[in-house]
Amino acid sequence: MPTMTSSQNAAKPLFSYKKFWAHRLGPAPFLPMSRAEMEQLGWDSCDVILVTGDAYIDHPSFGMALIGRLLEAQGFRVGIISQPDWHSAEDFKRLGRPNLYFGITAGNMDSMVNRYTSDRKIRSDDAYTPNAQPNKRPDRAVTVYAQRAREAYPGSPVVIGSIEASLRRIAHYDYWSDKVRRSVLPDSKADMLIYGNAERALVELTHRLARGEKIQEIRDLRGTAFMVPRGWKPGDDWEEMDSTEVDLPGQVEPHIDPYAMNDSGPVAQAPQTRAGVQELKFMPVAQRVALRKERRSRTVVRLPSYEQVKDDPVLYAHASRTLHLESNPGNARALVQAHGERDVWLNPPPLPLSTAEMDGVYGLPYARAPHPAYGDARIPAWEMIRFSINIMRGCFGGCTFCSITEHEGRIIQSRSEESILREIEEIRDKTPGFTGIISDLGGPTANMYRLACKDPKIEASCRRLSCVYPGICENLDTDHAPLVSLYRKARAIPGVKKVLIGSGLRYDLAVRSPEYVKELVTHHVGGYLKIAPEHTEEGPLSKMMKPGMGAYDHFKRMFEKFSREAGKEQYLIPYFIAAHPGTRDEDMLNLALWLKANNFRLDQVQTFLPTPMALATTMWHSRKNPLKRVGRNTEIVETARAGRQRRVHKAFLRYHDPENWPLLREVLKEMGRADLIGNGKKHLIPNFQPAGTGLKGGFGAKGAPRGGRQERGQERDLVHRIRPPALNQNKGRPGTKAGDARPGSRSGAAKAAGVRRGGGGKGRK
Repeated sequence: MPTMTSSQNAAKPLFSYKKFWAHRLGPAPFLPMSRAEMEQLGWDSCDVILVTGDAYIDHPSFGMALIGRLLEAQGFRVGIISQPDWHSAEDFKRLGRPNLYFGITAGNMDSMVNRYTSDRKIRSDDAYTPNAQPNKRPDRAVTVYAQRAREAYPGSPVVIGSIEASLRRIAHYDYWSDKVRRSVLPDSKADMLIYGNAERALVELTHRLARGEKIQEIRDLRGTAFMVPRGWKPGDDWEEMDSTEVDLPGQVEPHIDPYAMNDSGPVAQAPQTRAGVQELKFMPVAQRVALRKERRSRTVVRLPSYEQVKDDPVLYAHASRTLHLESNPGNARALVQAHGERDVWLNPPPLPLSTAEMDGVYGLPYARAPHPAYGDARIPAWEMIRFSINIMRGCFGGCTFCSITEHEGRIIQSRSEESILREIEEIRDKTPGFTGIISDLGGPTANMYRLACKDPKIEASCRRLSCVYPGICENLDTDHAPLVSLYRKARAIPGVKKVLIGSGLRYDLAVRSPEYVKELVTHHVGGYLKIAPEHTEEGPLSKMMKPGMGAYDHFKRMFEKFSREAGKEQYLIPYFIAAHPGTRDEDMLNLALWLKANNFRLDQVQTFLPTPMALATTMWHSRKNPLKRVGRNTEIVETARAGRQRRVHKAFLRYHDPENWPLLREVLKEMGRADLIGNGKKHLIPNFQPAGTGLKGGFGAKGAPRGGRQERGQERDLVHRIRPPALNQNKGRPGTKAGDARPGSRSGAAKAAGVRRGGGGKGRK
């Protein structure tokens, strides 16, 4: 077996492995989902069987297709079991026993986020299922699928992955059961968990299993986690350190003053030993650095155990902070956390893919369509992304409520211009229904393409949680010229009428490049542009790690200026979050007043949803701030946890809705702000109540529609900008009200589910 450090510090090119023998069979039109399809391909068995909670769509935006095609390119026969009946093991036998392993994924979204709203109500649809049919996957799908696969074929290795597994790799707070749960590894009984971007680990694991290695012996892959006996280490030369040594600073020694004297001479003299004067040894800086790195690579950090963090919120916050500090692939150490008599061992995060590797992954022979077994069924997630292109992955924003950083990492991995332009041509030539409009060139963020640290050495040693908070790092290259060039070449392709940007924009970065903003506003906005201030008040913004409203105002001025110069009427669509940790009632009131002053009415609202492993979730559970050193007496973070207060925060976002007025009147009086109740322009809500409204006690109260259109959790919100009747797109009709048809809006189901490419996440900047 390769040594832990030699394997982890070297990145073997993804497409340099000797192909497995089955490559001679060639690529399949679609990866098979039945025995009949396997027979048509001439297969007697599958080497790898992927089990997923999503419908199988052969497109690189869907994780099971990307991984399946990547393994196929390595020469392996890959089958898909999509949305199996989990009530027994029978459906997991449909393709037979895999020769190498079962790969288990919940799908592009976490199964709990997919099924439940932020108020724990069951959603009425599922964007990743044919015809948006709900209830086609179980809660905690990774655990259930892994157990059923093990039951179907005992002895077959089980490997779990996807965003659901990534966010549950250690003990984590579970919002839906309101308790700290164990790592998904012991619950699922899986042999290995692959977290983050799985390509490197999965390709090497598959080749090594094919060569006859046992999965229990493969312990040196970055981005993997597994169960080991308590105290296990890869070798005798490994050291273990307690996590408190990571987060707590050591003693700070004062600088020596060479001119200071005491009774025994200068303070600066070399220390004495019992044997006499200590010998001074000089070591070159490069040698010292190399020794320090070598020692670090053989050090594992022990987190507080599951049994400790489940009962102690402060230790939970400390463990969360430590995990996030150990997330840079350039300097992260292995982590270990006890669960009962065994340990969960986490190897350091995966190394990012190079541009050539990204091009290879996205250039595989995808059919770019749903599997034919679905017939004419409509799959909303596919409808949303069929004409969009993922140009990069990763995010260095570090928003505390978002799961992208925990899953994809902070280092941006970009495709080449040639690869992206070639995919546009493939969409033009092969995708049915293409009308000449590319709906998005983006990713987790619209404008982080090719942005990176100016110095790779600084990047490798950095331990910041964000490259852009509290301000943009001086070492970050914010040059948008490559993105401007890409936009211009994309819209120049014959047959392409327009290229829109649908991903969320990081506007504090955009204002660094007026040329980019002008290019974007002039050519790539379809009337509305999404940006995410998230809030207006410093308190909640500081807990989100988001910039202040000054950056928003700066971008808004540029947006309006370039829109006027282009002769276009265009509007910004800002996103906001209610009930985020650190948000007071006064903060939500000030946000409501800002919305009214700026003539915004929120159509769909979002309330903070604590997802596993997010730093904001740690605040929610522990009431501590993991953005700083955590201790018993450190900052307390207050959070709107009770049902009424959460309804109040949501009601402030929809101050204009008569259903919320009775609740808001009560709250404003309690806050001593009855002066905001009245029928004038200076008032927030009126005195009168329209007949038949306000009977539910406030938006989101008991009796509101379950999982309905206006309660979609943290994934999305949409704003309707109030405009004079003459500016309404429906000519000759009065201005539309909030909730009416929205020009250019996406399908409701896809919008509700927060559809994301490449492994899920919020994509909110």
